[in-house]
Amino acid sequence: MSIAGLLATRPGHTTRLIYRTITYHGRKNDKKGFDETDYIRLLDAAHQQLGGPIVLVWDNLNTHLSKRMRHLVQARDWLTVFQLPAHAPELNPVEAIWSHMKKSLINLTKRTIGQLTRLVKTRLKRMQYRPELLTGFLTRTGLDPRPP
Repeated sequence: MSIAGLLATRPGHTTRLIYRTITYHGRKNDKKGFDETDYIRLLDAAHQQLGGPIVLVWDNLNTHLSKRMRHLVQARDWLTVFQLPAHAPELNPVEAIWSHMKKSLINLTKRTIGQLTRLVKTRLKRMQYRPELLTGFLTRTGLDPRPP
């Protein structure tokens, strides 16, 4: 199972978690993970949900840095991207989300990938309704989300 997500913050509004999942079932033509098109669809959906321009702070995943992704980003005038420094997961609040979710799964056993997928989506949905938790993940990075 692959998960991509982002934390959206804006002064005077609650912090929001927007995510997508891909479940690999081992079949021949199944996608194993996210490609540039999947990430840009997530960003397009975030843009629609948030109703405004997005300033994205992104880690250095090879898919985020690809030539194809640069072209997809440049085609969206509402999207500005900044890269995090290499090897700095402590600056990425989404890493804390994944860690928190994984800890909540430690003592649970699921027999099928479908059961695991449902459980992960349930845990992520619960986090979406806890904006104070999401804000804590952002605050933990030490980055100031307020505009200059």
